Amino acid sequence: MITILHLITGLEVGGAERMLAHIASCSDRHRFRSVVVSMTGPGRMGPLIEAEGITVRSLGLRRGAPDPRGILRLLRTLREFRPDILQTWLYHADLLGLIARQLSPTKRLVWNLRCTEMEGTAGLTRLLARGSGVPEAVIVNSYAGQRYHEALGYQSRRWVMIPNGFDTECFRPDTGARRRGRAELGISDDAVALLLPARYDAMKDHANFLAAAAKLAGRHPEAQFALAGTGAEPGNRELSEAIAAHGLADRIRLLGERRDIEALYPAFDIVTLSSAFGEGFPNVLGEAMACGVPCVATDIGDAAAIIGDCGIVVPARDPEALAAGWQRLMGLGAHGRAALGARARARIVEHYDLALVVARFEVLYDEIAGGDQPNS
Repeated sequence: MITILHLITGLEVGGAERMLAHIASCSDRHRFRSVVVSMTGPGRMGPLIEAEGITVRSLGLRRGAPDPRGILRLLRTLREFRPDILQTWLYHADLLGLIARQLSPTKRLVWNLRCTEMEGTAGLTRLLARGSGVPEAVIVNSYAGQRYHEALGYQSRRWVMIPNGFDTECFRPDTGARRRGRAELGISDDAVALLLPARYDAMKDHANFLAAAAKLAGRHPEAQFALAGTGAEPGNRELSEAIAAHGLADRIRLLGERRDIEALYPAFDIVTLSSAFGEGFPNVLGEAMACGVPCVATDIGDAAAIIGDCGIVVPARDPEALAAGWQRLMGLGAHGRAALGARARARIVEHYDLALVVARFEVLYDEIAGGDQPNS
């Protein structure tokens, strides 16, 4: 039995947190034991992970408040579970794991990088770059992420690229969900509905989306838009004012954070990503494609590699190009978009199905815990 202790900054809802939950719950329980430790609190994901029979612990640290007691609590947890592998997720956990590696009997440390450039992390990433030769391996979920961190000075002994995976039984085409979703949102059958599923954050570049939406709306009265994600809600005054300034108040629905995102995607004809920076492996593209919805995305992170020839990739920070990408898919008509969506789903099933990705983590754990360190 190989024990993996997953250390993560927090367990709120996010791409890294969801992927950790999948790996911990879907790995072969006869061969792998997972323990999940949050540096902060259990968040929204902690109880969900526990419900799968996975042990979850919290160090009780406050974000932005360095506390040496966190090291002591982690060391106690490591002594309790004596993991074969300490796998850290996100920068602050990488740093704490690096410190713990020097102070505990844990022999095998694996970092897990889930992004490219992030605002406000320059000092931390410089520090981590100096220690990047310590972990037995550094996992990345995108080639863009590996290139970015190598440029920062990361010198891993072993880079391992494992993309995000998707539950293609959960994320799948659903005509019933399409009808229900459009009825709930008041979207007519003859409308072409576009969804941006993204939290309200500078990296997601809602300004780019709104400028492109204004261009498309003037040309296509049948186009309707929706924003879903934390902060993309009517109470966001800044966003509401920007929507009004673009003359889109009656064309954009603000849906806020949705816990039924797998039922929301099928209600739309096009899913889009308008990000300007920071993306590694954008989960929303794989999720939407698995639901049979074609995507238009900016060329950030590994978006182009995910989409392949099953959607459209455009330059970042270029509203005209984004609007033109949407217009190209609209020009295919409903049948053409459905055919493209079917190809998109087949691509996700073939390359990014969750079972395939979990198996790659299991192989890595076997290699590292067994001391087998091939070059890659």
